[in-house]
Amino acid sequence: MIHWSSHNNRWILKDAAGVAGNIFALGLFVSPIPTFQRIMRNRSTEHFSGLPYIYALLNCLITMWYGMPAVSSNNVLVMTVNAMGAAFQLVYIILFTACADKAKKNLVIRTRSVEFMPFYLSLSTFLMSTSFLMYGILNGDIFVFLPNGIGTLLGMTQLLLYCYYKSSGSESSREPLIESYS
Repeated sequence: MIHWSSHNNRWILKDAAGVAGNIFALGLFVSPIPTFQRIMRNRSTEHFSGLPYIYALLNCLITMWYGMPAVSSNNVLVMTVNAMGAAFQLVYIILFTACADKAKKNLVIRTRSVEFMPFYLSLSTFLMSTSFLMYGILNGDIFVFLPNGIGTLLGMTQLLLYCYYKSSGSESSREPLIESYS
């Protein structure tokens, strides 16, 4: 006869909760499918916002990272479900971007203006990412240097866009950054 200790029961309950969490998360991840069927059918994002999918992607990536065995022990279920969630969110973002009204995409490039691109925010992002990129490289920590390497490249891209459009001198656009549809 096997004697179940409270320790074993705790692990069984933890794993059961993790599996249930994965099932519920899968339901959450597929719940936008009807919205995206509509977007694809109409070839328009209408008045839907893409921000929730960006936030969800960031949340999944951060939580997936936390679940990695090298970061925390006994969280493989957290890692796997969030890897799946990140894949779903990435697909949603790609579809959203592909169907977004061209007039509403990439405002800085379209307006040829840096009016909606704060220089100090871009500079701070670049400097912070570069600092942590170096920290991660010197510390040998891929979980620090990889995302900050990407952040450094994105920050550099922002600064190059800023310099290019600032030097072109066209800052006459006064279009709102966010439109209200209430």
